[in-house]
Amino acid sequence: MGGTGPFPSSAGEPDKPVMGREEVDRVLAKLGAEHEAIESSLLALQDHAGRRLLEGAELTGVTKDRWATTEQAIFLLWTYFDAYTDALHSAREVRSRHRWSTPGELAELTGLLRGPGITLPSSASLTGSPLLSEQLRLDALVDRMNRWYAEALDVIVTADAVWSALPARIDMLSAELRRTRSLAHSVGVRPGEHPSGDDLERITAELTSLRAEVVSDPLAFWSGASPSSAPGGGRPDTTRYDAAARALEDVRREIEAVLDVRQDAERRLMRLRDVLSRADRTLAEARQARGEVLAKIAASEVPAVSGPPTVLQEQLVTAAEYRRRAQWHRLSPLLESLEERADDELLRARESLTAVTAPLAVRAELRGRLDAYKAKVARHGMVEDPLLIERYDTARRMLWSAPCDLRAAEAAVLRYQHAAAEALVPRQKGPQDRRTGEAL
Repeated sequence: MGGTGPFPSSAGEPDKPVMGREEVDRVLAKLGAEHEAIESSLLALQDHAGRRLLEGAELTGVTKDRWATTEQAIFLLWTYFDAYTDALHSAREVRSRHRWSTPGELAELTGLLRGPGITLPSSASLTGSPLLSEQLRLDALVDRMNRWYAEALDVIVTADAVWSALPARIDMLSAELRRTRSLAHSVGVRPGEHPSGDDLERITAELTSLRAEVVSDPLAFWSGASPSSAPGGGRPDTTRYDAAARALEDVRREIEAVLDVRQDAERRLMRLRDVLSRADRTLAEARQARGEVLAKIAASEVPAVSGPPTVLQEQLVTAAEYRRRAQWHRLSPLLESLEERADDELLRARESLTAVTAPLAVRAELRGRLDAYKAKVARHGMVEDPLLIERYDTARRMLWSAPCDLRAAEAAVLRYQHAAAEALVPRQKGPQDRRTGEAL
């Protein structure tokens, strides 16, 4: 046995006949090899880095309890090894008396090698046996050492595996956390002012607590079988570490979003000011147009024009204040709401202007129609027609007077249209049509 492997089991049965000389020599040679392997394993266990760390650490929880038992087991392993060494030395001394051992010596050797000839004090037990002493055979002694050694090795190797894995990862995550906190502070993400700032505080506290617990109680952070058993049987429990890493990644993405908001905020605020300014100008134009319509158009319903929305202006001032104070988590949703409402306000202002100026548009359309028919009449040389002159003057007087009665003016334009159409019909007939009319 070498390194940190298990102890070999000793051969032999307690009730077999007296051993022969050749069998004794074979057993002694095997016990000598076992002795060297056991000594190497115990020395390797003694020098294991995990054991030294456990001895120097301030342990808590399950690790503290198991290490107390393990320390006692390691001490007893050396006690048992000393007894094993003494038994082997005694057997070698008996065998060395004569080249050809006597029957009495062979019987003595059989008792030493296969009988319960090793006496141990009652204190040399992890069970706290009330017996004053205990008699063991060599194979039973080795089996017990093998079991205690495996248990001690499990504790040492498990603690060392956790300490080799988790603290370094926690330190790396803590370094990333410090960089993230510095970036967060630069964009105004601070505890008490931004949810992500509070999250960073919680992650910091969790990593500090986690590292302290891992250092003081590493066995509490192992999942599965012992690392000294089959490969892949267990691993450090990274559940809390993984949760902290995910939380930090979420905060990092939130801060990146905050950076995007900061870079985009001024542009969006300028656009909002422009949209609301255009809405205000449009409403002012609508109010002015309404006064003009009321003065120039009679018997027409003109809708009232509301004033500029003060709430939006107040919220725009609030948004600018959020930007000044780097309160991006409040600015972002406010900008989204303001942009939608500002666009709606500009649309409402334009609709109000359109509704107010509708009578003027109707009057302009009537004026255009009247002039178009007059031009058509002029092209056919009927400008001097008395009926057309009379009806044109009547319609024009109504359309260019203030206040203008749109319904009466529209009727006058229609009368002029009809008169012009009737006057133009004979002019538009061809020669064949005129011959047909003369025959009739």
